[in-house]
Amino acid sequence: MNKLQKIAEFSKKASRILSTTSSKIKSEVLKYAAIQIKKNTAEIEKANKKDLRIAKSKGLDDAMIDRLLLDKSRINDIYKSLNEIAKWPDPVGKIISKTKRPNGLEIQKVSVPIGVLLVIYESRPNVTTDASALCLKSGNSVILKCGSESLNSSKALLDCLHTSLKKYKLPTSCVELLATSSRKAVADLLKMDEHIDVVVPRGGKSLIKAISKISKIPVLKHLDGICHTYIDDNYNVLMAKKVVLNAKMRRTGICGATETLLVSKKVSNTDVTEIINVLINAGCEIRGDNFIKKIDSRVKKANSKDWQTEYLAPIISVKLVKDVKEAIEHINQHGSNHTDAIITSNKKNAELFLNSVDSSIVMHNTSTQFADGGEFGMGAEIGISTGKLHARGPVGADQLTTFKYLVKGKGQLRS
Repeated sequence: MNKLQKIAEFSKKASRILSTTSSKIKSEVLKYAAIQIKKNTAEIEKANKKDLRIAKSKGLDDAMIDRLLLDKSRINDIYKSLNEIAKWPDPVGKIISKTKRPNGLEIQKVSVPIGVLLVIYESRPNVTTDASALCLKSGNSVILKCGSESLNSSKALLDCLHTSLKKYKLPTSCVELLATSSRKAVADLLKMDEHIDVVVPRGGKSLIKAISKISKIPVLKHLDGICHTYIDDNYNVLMAKKVVLNAKMRRTGICGATETLLVSKKVSNTDVTEIINVLINAGCEIRGDNFIKKIDSRVKKANSKDWQTEYLAPIISVKLVKDVKEAIEHINQHGSNHTDAIITSNKKNAELFLNSVDSSIVMHNTSTQFADGGEFGMGAEIGISTGKLHARGPVGADQLTTFKYLVKGKGQLRS
């Protein structure tokens, strides 16, 4: 038996132990892991600095470097996230529904863990703890495959998790990290559907496409974060400026960042210029259609590719549309079913937008950067799913369960 086969088998065994582990123990594991991360902040920072040096020497772009960074603030966020997930109600063992049949059979639909997850990600070391915590909370074991650029940081975080698992006498194979850059190793794991139940890829479009193509295991994924903000003709200009600035520029390298701004033709040219000013002053490049270019000469001409580009950078495409219906048509044609927002005081238009945009998250009068499991009160997320089977939107602990039916009888026989 090769090493990968052993990892997969041990993970399967660990998942069976976790599936019957009490809520109290799972929470204590997470809380103690949080303490270990706080205690080992200096070691984690040291490991992260090593990763950053390697990443910069390889010429990784600014978005990737930002995702890779673990400073004291972000390590503290991991600490808080683990404690938040620890407090969350156990998603396992919930009675989803129950019925009693005419023959007296009692049927309960009950939430249970999925089993074993394989999480493949690139430069975000915080995924190591987010994925591990959500899997442990939901009674699943997890095999982590981080990008080589975050390996030292991920190992440092994993040591804290393993210390906690050992303290509570749970197998360390509940959380396993693959310390290899071998593509063949990943390809081999993606064929082990007898041991691994779900694959969650987090990374660039090419990575996710490649995994989806060869995996024999179901994949929870999103390919792009082509998120839109639409300013309707009934709007508060101060709100619009603040929301658009945050939606684009708070962190440009995340999948919930707005990439295209749609503006109703009834929005005044003065207000359009003010919004463009706010973005340009924050260091954002504007690529607009002919109408937007006429309003402001600083705008670069957008081409057809801009409407379906996830920049992950301080660049935004801006388009003038006739009304809310045209905005919806544009989003459904060019978007990626991730997150889209409308800014309006018109309740009818807001409802039309919320109901008609075919995305996993649709927002009204707020920033698309809230597209995050932590911001949804989930403690953290293992990723965003834009698919329509099993889970959609932020995937937290509740979304990492499936269900089974418990049928209780008193000797009934089927005629």
